[in-house]
Amino acid sequence: MDLRYATLAAMTLDTLKKSKATTQPATTTSSSAYPEFDGRPYFNRELSWLEFNRRVLDEATDDSLPVLERLKFLCIFSTNLDEFFMIRVSGLKEQVAEGVGETSPDGMTASEQVAEIYQRLRPLLQRQVRYLGDNVFPALEKEGITVEAYSGLTAKEKKALDKYFRNNLFPILTPQSVDSSHPFPYISNLSLNLGLYIEPDRAFTQANLRHLFRQKRFIRMKLPSSVPRLIPITPRGSRFALIEEVIAANVAELFPNMKTSAAYLFRVTRDADIELREDEAGDLLRTLERELQRRRDRFAVRLEVAGTMPDKMIKLLIAGTGLTDDEVQRVDGFVDIADLMQLYALDRPKLKERPIVSLVPAPLKKKENIFEAIRKQDILLHHPYTSFTTVTDLIAEAAEDPDVQAIKICLYRTGKDSPIVSSLMRASRLGKQVTALVELKARFDEGNNIEWARRLENEGVHVVYGISTLKTHSKVLLIVRREKEKLVRYVHLATGNYNPLTAKIYTDLGILTADAEIGEDATSLFNFLTGYSQQDKYKRLLVAPLNLRERLIELIRREKKNKLARKEARIIIKANSITDELLINELYDASKAGVEIDLIIRGICSLRPGIKGVSENIRVRSIIGRFLEHSRILYFANGASENEEVYIGSADLMHRSFDRRVEVVTPVLDTEIRSYLKNEVLGAYLKDQVNARILQADGTYKRISARTKTGFDSQMHFVGLETPG
Repeated sequence: MDLRYATLAAMTLDTLKKSKATTQPATTTSSSAYPEFDGRPYFNRELSWLEFNRRVLDEATDDSLPVLERLKFLCIFSTNLDEFFMIRVSGLKEQVAEGVGETSPDGMTASEQVAEIYQRLRPLLQRQVRYLGDNVFPALEKEGITVEAYSGLTAKEKKALDKYFRNNLFPILTPQSVDSSHPFPYISNLSLNLGLYIEPDRAFTQANLRHLFRQKRFIRMKLPSSVPRLIPITPRGSRFALIEEVIAANVAELFPNMKTSAAYLFRVTRDADIELREDEAGDLLRTLERELQRRRDRFAVRLEVAGTMPDKMIKLLIAGTGLTDDEVQRVDGFVDIADLMQLYALDRPKLKERPIVSLVPAPLKKKENIFEAIRKQDILLHHPYTSFTTVTDLIAEAAEDPDVQAIKICLYRTGKDSPIVSSLMRASRLGKQVTALVELKARFDEGNNIEWARRLENEGVHVVYGISTLKTHSKVLLIVRREKEKLVRYVHLATGNYNPLTAKIYTDLGILTADAEIGEDATSLFNFLTGYSQQDKYKRLLVAPLNLRERLIELIRREKKNKLARKEARIIIKANSITDELLINELYDASKAGVEIDLIIRGICSLRPGIKGVSENIRVRSIIGRFLEHSRILYFANGASENEEVYIGSADLMHRSFDRRVEVVTPVLDTEIRSYLKNEVLGAYLKDQVNARILQADGTYKRISARTKTGFDSQMHFVGLETPG
């Protein structure tokens, strides 16, 4: 951590404890409604994330949702936890192992955080498993969708599954024994495994082999990831058996002339964080490929076992993985719930939310050239309500347009079979200058991005891997077109990735513009990324790590100054997370001056709202709904309605966004779009009655009201709503 953060908490305490005589809060709200400041200015980052995942679980257990939507949220809860353990918990455990004494901004040591995580997590996991078994499975059964025990099937059904075992599973299974000549096997990250014991069958009489099988031994079998976890009991049906039960029922075929015990599921989670040191990243591509190979060998951080697994087997697994008893999660129910997303893929529309119809912005519906439409006016894109084909079609048209001279783009997560990548390769084949900055360090997409980078290079695209010490997270597309003997720049700036799949399930914003100064800034940005230019002045864009934090602090201080001068002052910020203490402190100062502040923070929030004399003018809400809220918007009143400023961009309000990433935030220049973002978009989130929860001063979240069909739903509000431009 940067040295300035090591002393930040102590500095903040002095600031926050100062007398309110310096700036009395100009608010009509009674201060008696707020708790007194207890000396803790921040919520813990990791525990705040757990509270976010608790809200995901709340969605999963909301009986008003269609059953497959509830199942989807149960699966998301599990996959979220997997990443949390692979990255955040593993990092804390490394600190404990290395004896790091530094505390978090809220004053907790790494070991204290790990202990608190486990304590808070256990009841959440019990609730998840219980709701699946007591509510979701029975509801699915009423609809004819079942996951059935092998033991309860008819003889005919068992025979069919046994045949499936012989044809599809038996040839690829590899039992691994543990004994004096076979050390405990490596358990790969997130793989599902069966553990069992085998021992000699006394009826076995071949004397020349009997001496090899004198003792009981442990066997590990990894379930093949290439085969679906849920096996249809009948062809094209909605009744399923579990692969582990089919294998367990036929395990004797793997061990002829041996006695086998019951088989039990287990799963190991490993550290998966990759950190590249600047001195070893001379060839970023090769270095990252090596690190991906090393990732499989990282230390274990969690062991999940079936609740019925005997203690003797658990102790063996603990010893083999190097974990402790505290790091074991005994699951009294379905292990690895995320695999049930296979059921969500069933064609059962009545059991899911109705699909929405994505629109194309009105200016792009006309028959005119797409570049002519953008040149006339800035165009706002609001996904998934706006079709992502607006972006893919723009790039495809640029690839074919003979007047387009160059295309430059930042690719963070593109997905598989990306039409955007295909268009870039097509443009290169047609002789255009195409540059793709591929961020190889996009977590868990590293391998996919390496593959895309190589394919792009093979087609003649200039592929750049960014800066080794920074992660390029910005979402920028620059198209240079020759028009009437001059070059015109067209820019797409966005909050979300160039990924058509996630654009259907994430809410994101983008702007298409031909503004000359933004075009110049985009050119400077790509020169910085591809040529390591020393450009540090931008006319319009806010760019991290150059000036983003500093500019946001200036904007917050301006609102405070305006409030003290009795001018209009208001701040509304929508982001995924806020953890940066320097920015939080500025918001506290603005609040103490009386500035009304609304934060719409989906996930982690280290800021404590509603504390008397500190943050009583700050309100925080989280929107968890059908779509993943991913857009970032910043609104500042700036003294008068005609001076309002609105920004959108790729950055969250976190240390990493300001210091370790290349992020881009752009001002919204068009008056109509600016008004739409403030009144229609931010306004909708601030009056949501269906998906919103309010952060309390103690760190808990409270629903505004029970979900009803008549309540205002901010996400559904945008369905069918035309964006300006």
